[in-house]
Amino acid sequence: MEIATLIAQAKAVRTKAYVPYSHFAVGAVVWTDTGQVFAGCNVENASYGLTICAERNAIFQAVSQGHQRLAGLLLIGPTSQLLMPCGACRQVMSEFMQPTAKIHCVYGTDLIKTYTMAEILPNSFNKENLNFD
Repeated sequence: MEIATLIAQAKAVRTKAYVPYSHFAVGAVVWTDTGQVFAGCNVENASYGLTICAERNAIFQAVSQGHQRLAGLLLIGPTSQLLMPCGACRQVMSEFMQPTAKIHCVYGTDLIKTYTMAEILPNSFNKENLNFD
């Protein structure tokens, strides 16, 4: 995937974030092995626990269109500091991404820090943990 195009898509969806409480707009895109891209932004709620992060929103967009194997994720926020996915997002990401999937965190003036899924969530809880044999 072309990083510049992914950054542009994440920036565009970030403008649609609903953030009346934190004013911290985040955009994310995920993509499949076949190159299909899905975007999501964070959506807040007065009952804070019902807020959804951009990463999960993008993943759920992809899953709702029938894609359960994602090749990577790109995340962008409003600050010059490195923004990483929260724990809940990392767990959801691990459900749909292989350990080698690339996670690109964009910050500042399009600086990029790239990780693998395994690096940001080693030893994740997954469906194999539900096997009681």
